[in-house]
Amino acid sequence: MKALHIDPIAPSPSLSRREALAGMAAGAAALALPAHGQTPAASTPAAALLDDAAWRLLALKPESATSLGLDTGAHAALRGALEDRSAAGQAAVAAQVRADLARVEAMSEAGLDPVTRTSLAVVKSAYRTALDGFALPYGDVAVGGWRNTPYVVIQNVGAYIDVPRFLDSDHPIHTAADAEAYLARLAQFPAVLEGETARLKATAAQGVIAPSFLLDKAIRQMGASLSAMGSGGGLVESVERRTREQGIAGDWAGRAREIVTRQVAPTLERQLAELIAQRKLAVPAAGMHQRPGGDAFYAWALHASTTTRMTPDEIHKLGLESLAELQGRMDPILRKLGYTSGTVGERMTALGKDPRFQFPDNDEGRAQIIAFIQKRLTYIRAQMPRAFSRLVRGNLEVRRLPLAEEPGAPGAYGGPGSIDGSIPGKMWINLGTTRLHSTYSLPTLVHHEAIPGHVWQGEYSNQLPTIRAMLAFNAYSEGWALYSETLGDELGAYDDDPVGKLGYLQSIAFRACRLVVDTGLHAREWTREQAIDWFANTNGSGRDEVTSEVERYCSWPGQACGYFIGRSEILRQRARAQAALGKAYDLRDYNNAVVEGGNVPLDVLAANIDRYIAGKKG
Repeated sequence: MKALHIDPIAPSPSLSRREALAGMAAGAAALALPAHGQTPAASTPAAALLDDAAWRLLALKPESATSLGLDTGAHAALRGALEDRSAAGQAAVAAQVRADLARVEAMSEAGLDPVTRTSLAVVKSAYRTALDGFALPYGDVAVGGWRNTPYVVIQNVGAYIDVPRFLDSDHPIHTAADAEAYLARLAQFPAVLEGETARLKATAAQGVIAPSFLLDKAIRQMGASLSAMGSGGGLVESVERRTREQGIAGDWAGRAREIVTRQVAPTLERQLAELIAQRKLAVPAAGMHQRPGGDAFYAWALHASTTTRMTPDEIHKLGLESLAELQGRMDPILRKLGYTSGTVGERMTALGKDPRFQFPDNDEGRAQIIAFIQKRLTYIRAQMPRAFSRLVRGNLEVRRLPLAEEPGAPGAYGGPGSIDGSIPGKMWINLGTTRLHSTYSLPTLVHHEAIPGHVWQGEYSNQLPTIRAMLAFNAYSEGWALYSETLGDELGAYDDDPVGKLGYLQSIAFRACRLVVDTGLHAREWTREQAIDWFANTNGSGRDEVTSEVERYCSWPGQACGYFIGRSEILRQRARAQAALGKAYDLRDYNNAVVEGGNVPLDVLAANIDRYIAGKKG
C-alpha cells in the first residue's frame, strides 16, 4: 500500500514521518460501523431531554424530518408539512429554542457519559448562537446550520429555490400516501411564499434591501421559475414521473398542475413583484457595513460561522498570510510546468485557459464532468481504509443542480442522506456552464463535497442521537470538508499529477482568499467589482466562478470564513495529538475521533481530542 504523506502546510511537531504514521499497517482491514445507525432508546433523563428537543424542533422544521428519514410511524404527519417561514413561524422557532435551552442548561451533568456531555454542549452552543441571531432586528437564522442571511429572499435563499428542489430530491414517493403528502406540501407552498413576502416588506421598511446586483439575479431566476410554471413545470413533472415509475394510479399530475398554476404561480408572481419594487430602491453597495445594523449582524454572523471570537481584522490578516504561504508552494510547480512569467495568480489564470484541462461547454461536456466525478469517487473510496479505522457506507449520488438554481449557486455542494439510508447523500454539481470546472479542480472538489467530505462525515453524525444529526456548525462542517481535500492529497491523489496538485493547492488558497474577500466586503467597504478583481487576479480563478462566489458572500455574510478557520483547527488538533502520542499516534484513529465526535463547535472539538489522547495513553 502506498504510504501517506503529511501536508506540509499543517502545523507539525518534531516527529519523523515514520513516527507520525505509526500504526498504518499495510492492508489492515477496517472495521465497519453500522451503515446507518438508529438513535438508541432514550434510557436516561439527559437522553430523553435531547430526544424531546429534537422532535420539538423537527415539528417546526418538517423538511428536516423527511431528509433524515424520520417522518414515519408516529411522526408520519410531518411528511405532508412545510416549515412556516413567516415572522410568526420564526418567532415560534425562537420560543422553542429558548425553552429547550433553559431545560438543557438546568440539566446536571454529574455522572453523564462523554457522548452525552458532548451532546449537551453542542445544543447549548447552537441554541445560544441562534438566540443571539433571533435577537437581531432582521435576518434568517439557522438553528444549528450554516445559512444565515440578512435577506429573506435572494439569488440563493428562499422557498422558490428550496421547496422545488426538496420535493424532487428528498420527498420520497413510494406509495399513494407519499404522493398525497407531496400534494399536501405543494398546497402549503403558497402560504410559505406569502410568509416570506411579508417578511421581505418588513425588512425593507427597516432600510435593509439586498444589493441591486443580487436582486437582478434573483429576479431573473424567479422569472425563469414562473415561466416554467405555465404548465406546472418541474413540480408537476416530478410527481408525475415518480408515481408512474412506482405504478401508483391516480391523476397526480392533473392535481399538482391545478395547485401550481392556480395557487403557487400567482403567489410567486406577488413575491417577484415585491423584489422588483425593492430593486427600484436598491443600491450596489455590497457589504453589511453599509446597511442599518450591519456591523452587529456581521459580528454575529462571523461568530456563528467560525465558532470563534476572531475579529474581521484578524481574519483578514490570516487570509493574506496563509495565501502567501500557499502560493509559495504553487510557484515551483508552475515553473516546472513551464509557467514562469507573472504572479502565481496570473500563471494560474493562464493554466485555466489551457484547453487540455477544460470540458466542452455543451451537453457532451456536462456528461464528461459527471463521468469524471464518478471515476474520482471510485478512486477515493478505495483509499478510505487507509484514513479511517471504522468506515461508513458513503451512500451517495451525483446530481445536477436544478436549472433555476444554477445562476445563483456555487460550483457544487453536498451533504449526507437520511439516517436509514433510504435517501442517499448527494453531491450537487452546477453545470450551468462547464467553465466552472476543470480536470484539475474536480478531484479536490469530489473530496470536499462527497468522500471523505460532507457526505462521508455526515454519515457518522447520523449515527449519533437525533439532535446531533440535525445540528451542525459551519466551521466544523466546512473545516472537515476542506481538511478532506488535504487527506486526498496525503492519500496520494496527486503523486503523479502535478497539475492536479496545483488544483488542490489553488482550492485551499481559494478558501484563504475567502477570508480576505468576505471581511473586505462586509467590514472594509469593498465593492463587488473590487472583490471580483482581487479574487480572480490573486488566485487565478475563473471570473464566472469568482463572480458567483463574491455574490454568495454578499448574501451569506461570514459563512465563507468557516472553511479555512475550521481546517486550520483540525490540523492544529492533529499536530497536538501527534506530539502527545508519538509512536502511539495513528492517523486513522485521529480521523475517527474527529468524525465520531460529531459536528461540534471548535472548542468542543478540542475537548473531544483531549479524550482521544487520554484514551490512547490509557
